[in-house]
Amino acid sequence: MDAVRNAEGDVAVVVIGHDDAAHVTDAVRSALGQGPAVREVVAVDDCSTDGSADLLARLAASQPRLRVIRRRANSGGCGTPRNTGLDAVTAPYVMFLDSDDVLPPGAVDALLAAAAGAGAEVAGGLCVRRELPSGREVPWQAGLYAHHAVVPRPARRPRLVHDTLCVNKLYRTGFLRAHRIRFPEGRFPYEDVVFTARVLAAAPRIALVPDRVYVWHVRRSAERLSISLDRAGVDNWRARTEACRQAYELLLGAGQKELARASRAKFLDHDLRMYLRELGLRDAAYQRAWWELTRAHLARYDADDWARNPVAPGRLAGRVVLASPEPRDLPRLRELAARPARLRPPYARAADGTPVWSGDLPQVSLEPLLNAPVRTLPLAVDAALRPRARGTRLRLRLHELYGRVGRAGPEAVEVEWCHRDDGAVVVRSGTAPLVPCTGTAGSAPGPEAPPEPPGATAAARPPEAPAAWSAEAPAAWSAEIGVDLPALFALGAGTWDLRLRVRFRDGGSREVTAHALTGAGLLRRRAVPSARRGVVLVQPYTTHSGALALRVAPGVRGVLSVVRRRLRRLLH
Repeated sequence: MDAVRNAEGDVAVVVIGHDDAAHVTDAVRSALGQGPAVREVVAVDDCSTDGSADLLARLAASQPRLRVIRRRANSGGCGTPRNTGLDAVTAPYVMFLDSDDVLPPGAVDALLAAAAGAGAEVAGGLCVRRELPSGREVPWQAGLYAHHAVVPRPARRPRLVHDTLCVNKLYRTGFLRAHRIRFPEGRFPYEDVVFTARVLAAAPRIALVPDRVYVWHVRRSAERLSISLDRAGVDNWRARTEACRQAYELLLGAGQKELARASRAKFLDHDLRMYLRELGLRDAAYQRAWWELTRAHLARYDADDWARNPVAPGRLAGRVVLASPEPRDLPRLRELAARPARLRPPYARAADGTPVWSGDLPQVSLEPLLNAPVRTLPLAVDAALRPRARGTRLRLRLHELYGRVGRAGPEAVEVEWCHRDDGAVVVRSGTAPLVPCTGTAGSAPGPEAPPEPPGATAAARPPEAPAAWSAEAPAAWSAEIGVDLPALFALGAGTWDLRLRVRFRDGGSREVTAHALTGAGLLRRRAVPSARRGVVLVQPYTTHSGALALRVAPGVRGVLSVVRRRLRRLLH
């Protein structure tokens, strides 16, 4: 920490806010609480009408390091107030903080020590998304910040384009000003995507630290959602695609070809998959508009963009969207967009035996799946669960995928339930053997079996199919295992996500989630008697990505809390 002691008062924190009186002073205090390394906190109020500016002024009266700037007109976005703050700072380094978030203790010291020690223009650290009110924390781009590292040039680590946040980083003020790096002005959602591209285009030396340096509060039940969470209107998607387009052009124009390619790959892997998981929840007008915008954006991609990692789920989904003028196969695309991805039946082949998306979309080839490592395949598992007072059983079915699963030799599946709000809490059900099934290859069990599109030939051996394929090969593998409901009840009310690991003959494995079957009586809420809790409300349900999860509400209080929440939704 010698670098920090020798650089006291070297950092400015720019805090921006609009009509956020409930949180803005907490944000400012978290910045002031970073200690003597912070020379100044510049709070920019974007023409609030809820008294935020007055709160800041009263706080500034007792905090000489705090300066308050009141904008006379609301800008409509985050970029303009950040630029206002950037123009006002005097410290050699600057950070940005939103009014509804906080800096954890030690954040500035960790980033400043890294920047000063490495002679870096930018230092970045771990951001965690904290879901409120549950307190669940999810690291953002944790792989980038697993260890201390110094990146001489961003092109050495293309993965940097995946972290588009501006708030978990410390910037040398002179670097930003010398390269005229600013945020887009006015109402420009996803302004940090463009800002980050401008930073990377200038090829700074970057220091990375594993320390938590930013807490991003996610308030999904807030009356006014943040720009990134308010995805109900298609304008949000239009703004995101425009920001991603500009980021690509900025990087390409600066000669950063690898980073530009990586930014397009990031769009497919992150942005496209996130919105596809929700697309089925929107109305038909939204779906058509979204589909048109997406096709226009993807039409700019060239052959090299599609050729890199051709089995990546985002690329497969993007090719389907690009190949079809109208929305189609939304349930199947939703599953492919899940994490991990699931490619559900039917498994069609073209006339020459080549795996394809469907018989009526043969131009979307799935041939790269034939040579991809099993650990990367989008394996599809179906799950059915009926909670009972005694003997609750989970039934699983693993589908064949163009002969790849059979050749790998699936032997067993490990089953566990992970607590949604605390991923470290896990209830393991155990390991069950996978038993070969007979039947039509690629079919789904029960009443949910999808109809095959015209031309689908998954069941019949095509004339030029690979030699490893045979009509006698198993179509699927099944497993059954008990679920220890009392173990889930013991930890109180909460949501549990099903996680599976398929084990293969050679010792390899693949982590997967399971598609929730929706046949008669499967996803029904049940009151299960419990010797300890009296009664427990158990609800198997389908997540936005189609996976099976389980909600439990133990005891009469738990049951009543569920009823009250539902009544509030009905009344409001």
